[in-house]
Order: sequence, then C-alpha cells, then structure tokens
Amino acid sequence: MSSSQARKADGLLVIVTLLAAISWIFSKEAVLLMPPLLFMAVRFLLAGSLLALAGRKQLMRLTPEQLFRGIRVGLVFGVAMSCWITGLFLTDNVGEGAFLTSLGVVFVPVIARIVFKEAQPLSTWLALPVAIAGLALLSLKNGFRPEPGQLFFVIAAAIFALYFTLNTHAANSRTYVLSDGTERHRERLPALALTAIALLTVGGVTLLASSFREPWHPTLSGFSAVLAGWVIASAVVGTAGRFLLQTYAQSLSTNSHGVVILVLEPVWVALFAAGWFGESMSATQLGGCSLIFGSLLINRWSSVRKLLRGR
Repeated sequence: MSSSQARKADGLLVIVTLLAAISWIFSKEAVLLMPPLLFMAVRFLLAGSLLALAGRKQLMRLTPEQLFRGIRVGLVFGVAMSCWITGLFLTDNVGEGAFLTSLGVVFVPVIARIVFKEAQPLSTWLALPVAIAGLALLSLKNGFRPEPGQLFFVIAAAIFALYFTLNTHAANSRTYVLSDGTERHRERLPALALTAIALLTVGGVTLLASSFREPWHPTLSGFSAVLAGWVIASAVVGTAGRFLLQTYAQSLSTNSHGVVILVLEPVWVALFAAGWFGESMSATQLGGCSLIFGSLLINRWSSVRKLLRGR
C-alpha cells in the first residue's frame, strides 16, 4: 500500500469515527421526540433500503444459505441495537454511554474464545480487568448500583461483541471438515449485501418490538420537519454513509490503522456531547472512561505497536 493510500485511508477512517460520533447526537435528539425503538426501525429500514438498492446485484446472486447467515447476523445486531437505543433513551450522559458501549471491542476476543474456541493473545486478558475497573468507577456514584441506562449499554456491548464475531465469520469464506471426513466450503457474503441484510433485519426486529411496546399515534400525528431531519440524518449520514465509507476505507488500509483509529469514537462522542448538550463528567467518571479507553488500547496493543513502528 502506497503512503498516499495510507494517508487517504487514515483520513477517511477519522471521518468515519466523526460520523459515528455525530450519529449519537442525531439519535439522542430523535429519541427525545419519538419512541426509541420506532426511531431505530425507521432509521435502519431507510438505511438498509438505500444499501439494498446500491447492492441489488449482489443480493440477487445470494444463495438461501447466505441469506440465512445474513439474517442471523442481523437478528443479533437488532437485539444489540434495541438495548443500545434503550440505554441512550434512559441516560443523562451520552459521553459515558459511548465509553460503555465501546467495551464491545474488549468483549469480542472473549466471545470468539467462548463461541468459536479461537486462541487469544495475552493482551486480551490484560485488558479485561482494566475495563472492569473502569466499569466499577462509573458506577461508584450510585454505591455500585448501576443506573438502568448503564446496564443497557453494557448488555449492548456484550451483544455487539457477538455480532462482530458472527459478522466476521459471515463475511469470510471457510472450509469445514465434516464428521465423515468430507470437506464443505462456505462462500463468503459480499460486504455490501451483508450490511444491507443486517440493517434491514435490525429494522424489522425493532419495528416488531416497537409495535408491541410503544405508542405510535403521538409520533405519527405530530411528525414534524425537525423530527424528519434527525431521522434522515441518522439513517443517511450516521448509518448508510458511515458503513459504506468505513468499508471503502478499510479496503485501502491495514487492520492496524483501522482498529487504532476507530477506537477514538467514544472520545469524539464525549467531546460532541459536551459541546452540544453541555455535558460534563466528574473526576470519578473521567477516571472510569480513561480506564475503559486504556483497555481498548491494551486489547489492540499489537495493532498499536505496528502502527507506531510504521510511523
């Protein structure tokens, strides 16, 4: 990869983290005006439809087995997003929620080890206690009684870790050896098609959940241009645009670049939340968030080291 491509990828990935952080602000504004699950349904159905339109040729070529794998990934993603948006709806501190959700990066290797028996480096197990210490500090203000919003963010992070693991396996081709000794090859799912299916499935899951739990009439009868703006911005900029740009940027970059830059998302969220909502954190909260951010870097230390050597 040329140095110009590397710089381009780095710049695009920084933009990706900014889009992801801005999406938190869009989403928080939207859930102040409409039920959270209904918002997620509209957001993801719109974003998924846009990507499905762009990737319709890929979707037409999918086998039933590939389609099933994509829907399975989307179902897990849908549960994770339902927990995340509930946490965002309940929280009074968006920046803190971003750091809690970022724990999914730390949980990914643990889930991969438990579910797929994948060996993990020492850095994974060193990062875990640091992350737990950060969680403890964030809950100290309640005497180790976490707020409901915090619990939903942590649950979402754990399910996001399962989603990331399943998504990685779905996006790559694999060869299995069956019990009778024969080999079975599983084709990879194209990134655009997989993302479109996952987003549409999230939209369907949250729409179904919303239909049972949330009143729609106040939102439909009082739908305003302001609310429409937040929903469209979240769907187009924070979801469809972000995922497409991230996929393109990662095709230009090495894994080390992508991983290190993308962990900056919670930092951007905290800064935007401070500027937009006037949020602030106590010394204890700042300490907890710092420990969580440190655990992200420890967990990805091999990537950090490669990046520093490259520089």
